[in-house]
Amino acid sequence: MARHLITVESHPLEPLMVEDDYCGTSYAAKLLRLSVATVQTLVEKGEIEAWKTQGGHRRISLASIEKYQQRYSPQSAPPLPVIQQRLHVLVVEDDGNLRELYRANFDDWDLAVDYTVVQSALEAMMDIATLQPDLLITDLKMPEVDGIEMLRVLKGRLKLQTMQVLVVTGMPPEEIERRGGLPANALVRPKPLNFDWLHGYVSAQVMARPKTA
Repeated sequence: MARHLITVESHPLEPLMVEDDYCGTSYAAKLLRLSVATVQTLVEKGEIEAWKTQGGHRRISLASIEKYQQRYSPQSAPPLPVIQQRLHVLVVEDDGNLRELYRANFDDWDLAVDYTVVQSALEAMMDIATLQPDLLITDLKMPEVDGIEMLRVLKGRLKLQTMQVLVVTGMPPEEIERRGGLPANALVRPKPLNFDWLHGYVSAQVMARPKTA
């Protein structure tokens, strides 16, 4: 489940959501105790509010699910479950194929994640104050400003000191140290990244987030 922000990844026709108030089709089916096909039919009939992401994944309003429950089963409708606060992820990767892999995997995982993918460290530094990600995933070898310099600059920003950092790189450890090293909280994984491992890592980060009713 991924909430789109107004970023380079956002679709201009998608509603702007300010709370954690929507889910995927499968999760909606569980809440309504209906089949996925039935939920899709309700969406097509306009009985439940939904839209599609830029990648073609359907997002369904939790508020409209609650209204549907109250309309058709006011006595038996269970309250909406406790929802985990969403994990905000910023991915910095100059390789276009890898950027598409990140997008495809985040969409397929159906986790409580908002993600933004940018192609340069310079772009990340321009947007990061606005995005304030909980997790930064970055390459190191990039044109113009590289990942090491970017992390050095970001290290001094107070609002970002609690941000988790995942470095995905093929740069040898000795070269990283020679160029000044990485922040103490940075986790380093070699390229090519195992996306099954990343799924587990991101899932753990999501589960560690506070819950809201």
